Amino acid sequence: MKVNFVDLRAQYLSIKPEMDAAIAGILESCAFVNSKSFEKDFAEYLGVKNVVGVGNGTDALCMAIHCLGIGAGDEVICPANTFIATAEGIGWTGATPVFVDCDPKTYNIDPSKIAAAITPRTRAIAAVHLYGQPADMDPIMAIAKEHGLLLIEDCAQSHAATYKGKKCGTFGDVACFSFYPGKNLGAYGDGGAVATNNDELATAVRKLGDHGSNVKYRHDFEGINSRLDGIQGAVLSVKLKHLEKWSDRRNAVAARYNAGLKDCCVVPQTMDGARHVWHLYVVLVNNRDEVMKHLNDNGIGCGIHYPVPLPVTPAYAHLGYGAEQFPVSCGIADKLVSLPMHADLTDSEIDFVIQEVKKVAK
Repeated sequence: MKVNFVDLRAQYLSIKPEMDAAIAGILESCAFVNSKSFEKDFAEYLGVKNVVGVGNGTDALCMAIHCLGIGAGDEVICPANTFIATAEGIGWTGATPVFVDCDPKTYNIDPSKIAAAITPRTRAIAAVHLYGQPADMDPIMAIAKEHGLLLIEDCAQSHAATYKGKKCGTFGDVACFSFYPGKNLGAYGDGGAVATNNDELATAVRKLGDHGSNVKYRHDFEGINSRLDGIQGAVLSVKLKHLEKWSDRRNAVAARYNAGLKDCCVVPQTMDGARHVWHLYVVLVNNRDEVMKHLNDNGIGCGIHYPVPLPVTPAYAHLGYGAEQFPVSCGIADKLVSLPMHADLTDSEIDFVIQEVKKVAK
């Protein structure tokens, strides 16, 4: 049996008539650089005033952080255990990422470590909802309020996740989404969005992504070209209708994995009050190379998210961090294994993965 890590073809086939009609509609209308319909749909789904479509998730972070007025000389606190785009969005503005270790149960930023990282230069906290699980937002919001800090949500992996009944992307001053094809809500190419209740911030992000202009040929500053195109917007509007159902299935997949693997791996834990949406299903094992080779040899896709914590990657060597400063992130880095996770996994495929993991995992 072959089990794909993700299966975009299976997902497409499950919604093919809807998807083909939506794409055909864009081809007929030739509205190739207009995602306003999806922006409206997604804003209503999240419960926010504004969604601005941009070229990709990294652009969303860079543009949002820049438009918050963060730049050279500023610091933004972010987790050590995340994809580099989070820190890139900070560094692109000229600001400095300040890394904080992760919680040993959720692998999200540890709120108890944030206050010690605050300095007079700190302007914001970037909370990442990693692997599809919300960060612990109540203490993070309390710290931000106490110290007068902006709050940025990185929602690249958390479409449809909720914290105490409220959707991720609605807690901070701004939230940034990726629609890379493999995401829980993924386009058929690259795409991203910025969500905010701040009208002025939304206007600034939109203007930045349209060459510093909101009136044709009047450019108030040098901007960039970063917009969500019409076909991707149409694709995302179709998929958005299925997102809740797909998220429920991901939870069923995770529950089956947890029950089958709890005796041979450290299985992931879901925080009380959180709706995890399982962008990734990540276990810890002591013999990762052996496990991954066995899975690959038996036709099972797997991955590592992420093999090297950001503070000790070459890109941030100049900041002078050491692995000993991040005992949790660095301690789990050589144990993490991501197993196949998508809404089209069958129970027989899940059971096959469990069977093969149990043969070798320690």
